[in-house]
Amino acid sequence: MKIIFNIDYKTVFGEELVLNILGTDRKGTVKASQFRMSTLDGSHWTYQMNKAQSQLPEVMDYFYSVDCSGHEQRHEWSAEAHRLEINVLKGLQYRVYDRWIDIPEDAYLYSSAFTDCLSGRSVKPVEKCGYGKTVRLKVRAPQLLGDCCMAVSGSCKALGAWNAQEAVRMTEHNYHEWVVDLNADDFEDNKVEFKFVAVDARYGSADPTWETGLNRTVTLPEMREGDVVVYELSQAFLPIYNRKVAGTLVPVFSLRSKSSFGVGDFGDLKLMIDFVAMTGQRVLQVLPLNDTTTTHTWTDSYPYSCISIFALHPQYVDLRQLPLLEDEAERKRYMALQKELNGLPKVDYERVNNAKTAYLKKIYEQSGKTIVASSGYKKFFKEAEQWLVPYAQYCYLRDLHGTVDFSEWKGHETWNEAERKMLSSPKNKAYKELEFYYYVQYVLNEQLEAVHAYAKSKHVILKGDIPIGVNRRGCDVWMEPKYFCLDSQAGAPPDNFSVNGQNWGFPTYNWDAMLQDDCHWWVRRFRYMSKYFDAYRIDHVLGFFRIWDIPIDCVNGLMGQFSPSLGMTREEIEAYGLHFQEELFTRPFIADWVVDRMFCEYADEVREKYLEKAHDDIYNLKPEYDTQRKIEAAFIGKTTDKDTMLRDGLYALASNVLFVRDRKDTNKFHPRITAQFNLMYEALYDSDKDTFNRIYNDYYYRRNNQFWYREAMKKLPKLVQSTRMLVCAEDLGMVPDCVAWVMDELRILSLEVQSMPKSPEVRFAHLAQNPYRSVDTISSHDMPTLRQWWDEDRERTQEYYNTMLQRQGAAPHPLPGWLARDIISRHLASPSMLCVLSIQDWMAVDEQLRLADKDAERINVPANPCYYWRYRMHVNIEELMQNDDFRENIKQLIAESDRK
Repeated sequence: MKIIFNIDYKTVFGEELVLNILGTDRKGTVKASQFRMSTLDGSHWTYQMNKAQSQLPEVMDYFYSVDCSGHEQRHEWSAEAHRLEINVLKGLQYRVYDRWIDIPEDAYLYSSAFTDCLSGRSVKPVEKCGYGKTVRLKVRAPQLLGDCCMAVSGSCKALGAWNAQEAVRMTEHNYHEWVVDLNADDFEDNKVEFKFVAVDARYGSADPTWETGLNRTVTLPEMREGDVVVYELSQAFLPIYNRKVAGTLVPVFSLRSKSSFGVGDFGDLKLMIDFVAMTGQRVLQVLPLNDTTTTHTWTDSYPYSCISIFALHPQYVDLRQLPLLEDEAERKRYMALQKELNGLPKVDYERVNNAKTAYLKKIYEQSGKTIVASSGYKKFFKEAEQWLVPYAQYCYLRDLHGTVDFSEWKGHETWNEAERKMLSSPKNKAYKELEFYYYVQYVLNEQLEAVHAYAKSKHVILKGDIPIGVNRRGCDVWMEPKYFCLDSQAGAPPDNFSVNGQNWGFPTYNWDAMLQDDCHWWVRRFRYMSKYFDAYRIDHVLGFFRIWDIPIDCVNGLMGQFSPSLGMTREEIEAYGLHFQEELFTRPFIADWVVDRMFCEYADEVREKYLEKAHDDIYNLKPEYDTQRKIEAAFIGKTTDKDTMLRDGLYALASNVLFVRDRKDTNKFHPRITAQFNLMYEALYDSDKDTFNRIYNDYYYRRNNQFWYREAMKKLPKLVQSTRMLVCAEDLGMVPDCVAWVMDELRILSLEVQSMPKSPEVRFAHLAQNPYRSVDTISSHDMPTLRQWWDEDRERTQEYYNTMLQRQGAAPHPLPGWLARDIISRHLASPSMLCVLSIQDWMAVDEQLRLADKDAERINVPANPCYYWRYRMHVNIEELMQNDDFRENIKQLIAESDRK
């Protein structure tokens, strides 16, 4: 059989087109086989494939790319590739005429969030046909509403003679791509004139919708018996409807039902889906669900510090779905414990996790053999083996040694791939030691996959969260250390959340190593997540442009620098007019007046205990206190107000510099973030301050824009096109201009928070200016709730009340329910595709329902790196569903905003 691929694409000298045919290897990994195409004019490219039909797949998915000197310059949108069925019974030669497909403006309509959840679409293969000469037409029509299908009608009888009722119906063989096979012998001449028309899929009486514009025509080539000619045509010209939906954000651990075990679980998640669906919402967003267990204490409650990008946290297992304990006394004890823990106002992380782990071990001992012998378990093990085996051994060694510092695991300091076979065989003792961890992950996987399927059946989009970092002592680092830089810490520069910046403690990524294998680590992560979710939030998307890289000896984020970034040479700095005094500007500036200003009555004590004289009135920190980590260690256990003041003052001294040295090139420098607030800056002459400000503004807001754009485009296209999940990003903070360029180019939804406007020219964002491709929200898990924000800064609230809400007089405090409803209704009316509000903000509209203590609703305080994540809803989900007033209030708000 012969297949001839044709595509028109204008290249320049040195470029050539490559045909990439997708397939899977034995491990199920998607890979592309590449075939270089040929051309005579640099515009029309072709490739001829000669193979026996038995060697060809029934369905061939492929995409085109542009290669220059062995390097890929660009490629088509690969989230939905070209599709060719080899299904014509008499077909001997296929001539395929394709079109180059960039990421379409309406790419979101192809996401599983829209196709599988909102529309409930399904695809099916093209039926086999026996024509001697076959013409195949393909067209994409993502605008179609759920009950419509595409048909083709034309001037000839074979196409219904322009009668929509007689139009030839097409098959949706790929999401939003329709195809029909026609008998070429039925056409009266070789020029075919036609149009596409949307008709009722159920043969009802709904009026057909014809595409606009001129009639389409194709001129058929001379065809012989066995020829199949395939035309991929431009998208159907049908109206586009900007569908908007509403949803709720709630951490799974915060869910509460009548029978949960002191923490939200996957059974509660199903109940929450019911509540979301019955109130007219279409999105349920959760925080990361990955395992975070390192110490078995409450410090593991931080959901963004995962030890595995694949493993789920055992705390989310729904014990109700497991077999009952056979021991009646134990069963009664756990029932009593369940009632006790479930009655607590907040999550008791340690007691809950200890109890659930003990329960799982008892069930495993009781019925584990049956489970691990099942076909479902074996299938899961085979699919997950790549990450599951190292994860289980990591957990075993962690618990055996009582530490996650794997440098202390003698003989197991890193994962040894040679041990995989032994740990994967049930006949080995080593396997038996790990089998419990395999079993737990299987149970969690089964439960969450069932939740995902249930959400789709209810037309609810389950939206997950992909953390930007991983725990530096986690399994991912232990297994593949080449992908991480362990001599630095990831964080964020100072912002509204933290004046000293955020130090998350995560290792930064070795992007050079990751890019060498096309970001395979990230692609695997995204694809695995698509098992459970149809939309996701990229946490701190700015990290794919540049990360805030903090030295390992720092506690806060002030001494960080963007990595990668274009550091400045001495000559560049001096070209601005600032005489660069390297020693003065890069070492902590500690003068007598600085010490007096910062420590007041304790100044002499600080000089004597923590400082040593350098010269004149200038000091250095003593060697035992010359880094923030050393200072932190010196004050462990000291909690008086004086000790806290001294510690924080010494932290400030250690970061009292004007420039930080580049971590990779010691001859380059970066202006220290927010240096204008430190005392080194205050010591400058006014003219030098002005010059430094120009350097600072150029460096942070102009110098790196193009560079960071290129860095992001090396990574993000591979990731966002690896699945059909709807891509949303958290793009808050110190956002360079290039972020908007990339997000628009890749069709990523932005996050819009009215109290954190993207424009520096306004205090509050105007909701009517939100882009359609965005997620609108009032507060996130890192922010105060609406009620907290309302009382946090009364001057700010008053301005918002008068200018944004257009209300006269004094703003009422605390926030009344009717006003919370008004604020929410305005957000729902915004142009944003998604409006997702936290459960706390939804409940703010009902003064009888909401929690009396608004401060108890806070999920996280980013300025506190050791925050205890333990917020729980104060009412059961069952009670929410039975609360007619609250339920109807939400339903009415959503109906009024036309979000459905």
